[in-house]
Amino acid sequence: MYLKGSKWSMSRRRKPVNFGRVLILLALIGGAVYFNQVIVPETPPLFIPTPTATRAPESYVTEAEALVQEGKLPQAIEAYQKAIQVDPKNAASYVVLSRLQIYAGDYAQALINAENALLLNPNNALALALRGYALGFQGNYLDGEGSLRQAIELEPNNAIAYAYLAEILGFQEQNGAGDLGTLDKAIDASRRAVELDANLLETHRARGLIYELTANYAEAAREFEAAIAQNANIADIHLALGRNYRALEQYDKAVEEFSRANALNPSDPLPDTYISRTYATVGEYAKAAQYAEQAIVDAPTDAYLYGNLGTMYYRNREYDKAIQSLTLAIRGGSAETGEEVVGLPLDYGRIAEYYSVFGLSLAKNSRCGEALQISQLLIQGVPNDETSIFNADEIVNICREILNTPQPTPEGGEETIEPAPEATQDPEMLGEATPAP
Repeated sequence: MYLKGSKWSMSRRRKPVNFGRVLILLALIGGAVYFNQVIVPETPPLFIPTPTATRAPESYVTEAEALVQEGKLPQAIEAYQKAIQVDPKNAASYVVLSRLQIYAGDYAQALINAENALLLNPNNALALALRGYALGFQGNYLDGEGSLRQAIELEPNNAIAYAYLAEILGFQEQNGAGDLGTLDKAIDASRRAVELDANLLETHRARGLIYELTANYAEAAREFEAAIAQNANIADIHLALGRNYRALEQYDKAVEEFSRANALNPSDPLPDTYISRTYATVGEYAKAAQYAEQAIVDAPTDAYLYGNLGTMYYRNREYDKAIQSLTLAIRGGSAETGEEVVGLPLDYGRIAEYYSVFGLSLAKNSRCGEALQISQLLIQGVPNDETSIFNADEIVNICREILNTPQPTPEGGEETIEPAPEATQDPEMLGEATPAP
């Protein structure tokens, strides 16, 4: 049959099948299936970062230990924090981190990490001791002592726990929060630490504090020197040694130790404050004011630091500057940073000295209305402080001379302002001379 006009023919012959092409096509199909099922699932998505391999926690611990030896406490703390992120169930890492944070002055975080260790092991004596130590540094002496006695109950021969207990009891005595037996208990705890292990850094440190507390400064200096020989990278041991050198009138050595503490912990205002007071002791008031200013940079809301700075300005006869700083110390106000400074209510000790210097500065500047108010405050508020009463009378005398003089006269000699008893408010002098504990 033939259909006219069409290319279709029933009788047309078919072309033979090309088996080579079929085989190639099947191979391509098979390859596509293999790629889709096998290769694609194992290939990471494009443009997404490849996850890095997790470091072993031990490597962070090793790194941290090396950093501690180099005196790099902030970096060592960071390394231990990373170790904990990788292995959060290792109580030992929390314990070491807590100890380092106490050395760095971060008592709140040290307490948290000591308690984290106790969550993992409630019977960890060292964690209990660190918890008590951190609480004591924060002024919670009762709970701190309780935690330390728990540690000693678990491990009666733990020298570190006894050393920490001695320090906490010492702080309590120093700050007037103890009772008649607190100092004796502190001495006994420090002696027990020596009996258990006389060569520990913690033992030397605790024993040094007790010697300082009882005004045995030469013995205290030797203990702090021994502690530094074991680890020269703990700032507050250098501060303690500097305080005792200053008490021994070894002022150059004191400034050297305070400077080392400052290098180890630059954000702490205490080294600059201690250097300031040391220079003031030897009459270098301009230098004293410079370091007092630097201390405020580190802690712009601390009213005590403004009191210290005002005192240095006064001694350098910069009365306007003294009034400005002491106004912030006593009445409060806004720091240059805009932060609030809360004024210090009148009290015995260092604060009474600030009020005295404030009143004298006002009087020297002929602002007698305000100065006489300060004089009355001193007489009524600290009647048993002989130095403050003397200065209150001197304020009155200066103002009487001004009121009885028709024309302003040049300033005469400067009266002597004896510092308030340092054992009351100042951590530099921790006690009266007593037999060696």
